[in-house]
Amino acid sequence: MGVPDGLSIGALAQRTGLAVSAIRYYEAQGLIKPWRNAGGQRRFARADLRRLSFVMIAQQFGFTLPQIRAQLDQLPNGRTPTKADWAAISAGFRESLDARIATLTKLRDNLDGCIGCGCLSLEACALYNPQDAAAARGQGPRYLMGDTPSQTSR
Repeated sequence: MGVPDGLSIGALAQRTGLAVSAIRYYEAQGLIKPWRNAGGQRRFARADLRRLSFVMIAQQFGFTLPQIRAQLDQLPNGRTPTKADWAAISAGFRESLDARIATLTKLRDNLDGCIGCGCLSLEACALYNPQDAAAARGQGPRYLMGDTPSQTSR
């Protein structure tokens, strides 16, 4: 389980910047698994610092706690995760992150032009989405979702 005496919840909070209540919540969600010392106090492995850091970053990128837990459940319980263990987890998030990066790049590069949303408020909309032809492909901003004007032209 790591260092024999482990880290106290206060030490974990100090190092991660999380409130003690947040750490207890993450414990209740099964994201970290402390043990109790002889005095009944929670003790955490140093590897829990990385687990909690992963949780914090993954949440910032919009992953839900169930998604994060599914990834963390792949880590070994009886030993400190290795670089290979963490590489396996990163592969699990890579595809999703790559898709989000592509969408954000499209948003950044195309928000000032026609996005195929149907508003028809920009002059470019008459060229790229005449009479809201993009609506035939479905709901939402079709050109930010991957469609192109050539796919939606009538």
